[in-house]
Amino acid sequence: MAKRNTFREDEELEEQINLGDLRRITVYMKPYRARIAKIVAVVMSMSCIAVSVPYLTKVVIDDVLPHGDYALLGWISLLMLALIVLYEIGLRYRTLEITRVGQLMLKDMRRDLFTHIQTLPFSYFDSRPHGKILIRVVNYVNTLSDTLSSGLINVISDVFTFVITLVIMFVIDWKLALWSLVLFPLLIVVVRVLQHFQRKAYQNLSNKQSNLNAFIHESIAGVKTTQTFAREQEQYRTFQEQQGAVRTAWMRSVHLQFLMWPSIEIISMSTMALLYYVGIMHVAGVAATTGTLIAFIGYANNFWNPVINIGNFYNQLVTCSAYLERIFETMDVQPEITDASDAVELPPVHGQVDFNDVVFRYEPDGRNILNLVDLHVSPGQTVALVGPTGAGKTTIINLLSRFYDVADGSVTVDGHDVRDVTLTSLRRQMGVMLQDTFIFSGTIRDNIRYGRLDATDEEIERAAKAVHAHDFIMHLPDGYDTVVEERGATLSMGQRQLIAFARVLLADPRILILDEATSNIDTKTEEALQAGLDHLLVGRTSFIIAHRLSTIENADVICFIDHGQLVEQGTHDELMARRGHYWRLVESQYAMITDAIE
Repeated sequence: MAKRNTFREDEELEEQINLGDLRRITVYMKPYRARIAKIVAVVMSMSCIAVSVPYLTKVVIDDVLPHGDYALLGWISLLMLALIVLYEIGLRYRTLEITRVGQLMLKDMRRDLFTHIQTLPFSYFDSRPHGKILIRVVNYVNTLSDTLSSGLINVISDVFTFVITLVIMFVIDWKLALWSLVLFPLLIVVVRVLQHFQRKAYQNLSNKQSNLNAFIHESIAGVKTTQTFAREQEQYRTFQEQQGAVRTAWMRSVHLQFLMWPSIEIISMSTMALLYYVGIMHVAGVAATTGTLIAFIGYANNFWNPVINIGNFYNQLVTCSAYLERIFETMDVQPEITDASDAVELPPVHGQVDFNDVVFRYEPDGRNILNLVDLHVSPGQTVALVGPTGAGKTTIINLLSRFYDVADGSVTVDGHDVRDVTLTSLRRQMGVMLQDTFIFSGTIRDNIRYGRLDATDEEIERAAKAVHAHDFIMHLPDGYDTVVEERGATLSMGQRQLIAFARVLLADPRILILDEATSNIDTKTEEALQAGLDHLLVGRTSFIIAHRLSTIENADVICFIDHGQLVEQGTHDELMARRGHYWRLVESQYAMITDAIE
């Protein structure tokens, strides 16, 4: 598996071509076997035409012209013309159909890769530059285009042409056929030597392209920070370093790639020259006629062209093997959270949530992040989770949403262990809003409708009004049809969060989770939002993580989490009366507010 790294570090790859990766490509050929079989039949017919033309030339030179049989010459000329026309028709069919099938295979591979990425855990994306993930779906799959579009099928044709040409050559003149193979061992040696260096060169190129892509992605995401600190020149220098590394690796790869074709071409031309010499000088008892010699030169082309094509295909294979390794490495990463084999659909829930002596750790032998958390929430209750940063508050709600699984204990919803129900049926009944809200490129209406795709315009507006987003939306140029950019760059942070809140509420979840969801909303907006949410929270089980006292003091239950343990729980008044952890937290916040006012 590739090493997890930054854009400055190369990923590790296999030293040799992985035949297993190549075999996996055939999986994507199976749905198109009938179409591929037709293409193979056409290309084999073309190969037969290609090998028949030199033989007809031999017949004309050795038999027709010496006897002056011009009638036969006319028929042979018409036959050759017909064969050439059929060959060109077949060539057009082969080119178009191979391209269609190849693109369909690429579509299937890209679909599987994208679908698989959607199932991977958060830890996968946290530990890899997103640019290195993106390049797998786009660039690496695109690089396979020529290989899948033509290489795999054409190589069948080339092998067939090679074999049938060799058979005909031995039938016509076995001595001359042997002479045509004299330099073939040299070709094998050249290919074996070059492929070793090509493999390393394309591995290095793949690494540098991946690093550059990761850097560009990171730079675009952090462009505001770059401009804020006036670090454009530093970014430019780093970019130049990264693209310089790509250029160097590219030129090295191209240099080695183009050693293959000239090497084969030189060996091919040397073989033809050798055949001329042997045939004309009658070396070693070779007594070829003029027609035979010319036919053999034609067959030498038919013989060496497939060899050149196979060599070029091998070049492609060397290139693609590096990219295939990256693609299948990603597809082989297994989701950490999956449905159990006997998982059942979670029925509509009332909202009873129980954490039963929950223990959680990220690694089997790691330290406990949560330690014997025992929390029982009745349907419709609002629970506020408070405590210092890193105490385990977000981990608790991640276990409820089953983004992670408990190490010991259990989390149940209406008595159903979340590990025993399907992920879709569990998360469909939950609404989660995080501090880092994501707004998709598109209209405001489509972003809110993402919570429930079959929602009507009236339901969308009702949800927006409930969270007090309607007024600011109506002041936008096109109201709900206003187009926003990716991540909602044209909206304020508070506006983005209000839209995301409307999206969650539109889904009408039975369990509502707000993780610092109001942290970037000003006090006036928060007051309006709280007023709109009061009636929506009734009947829903809600978990709220927040630092603002105004957001949590009206909760039915406040839980103070510290060092992965539930150290206090109760109402605001009860916890204030205890003068414990929560009381100290409240007093410190009041002190900060007082200092700020003074």
